Amino acid sequence: MGTLYYGSNAAPIQMCDRLLAHLKVVVSTKLRRGEAFTITWAHSDPEPTGRTTIWVQSAIPLRFVFEKDEPEQIDAHSLKTLADAANQGNIILSPEDLIALERT
Repeated sequence: MGTLYYGSNAAPIQMCDRLLAHLKVVVSTKLRRGEAFTITWAHSDPEPTGRTTIWVQSAIPLRFVFEKDEPEQIDAHSLKTLADAANQGNIILSPEDLIALERT
């Protein structure tokens, strides 16, 4: 499992390395262009039910930590899907999206 550290929040955001690698590409591209957007996901166990949305912009510290030493292979279709969502202003990570990226 990879970890996304966001802002001054001490609680890390856990996700598979594959998803984190795809998000890193999209987030880096958007921030390099000076474009802010949001990322939303549903909570999973053991968190309480609900969802979280974070506002991603260049002034907020962000760190990607990968469990594996080797870089993940980037899938062009998955990357385009995430980039299109970011360009519309909000990446929504559904449980199905998370599972699909873990398996590819």
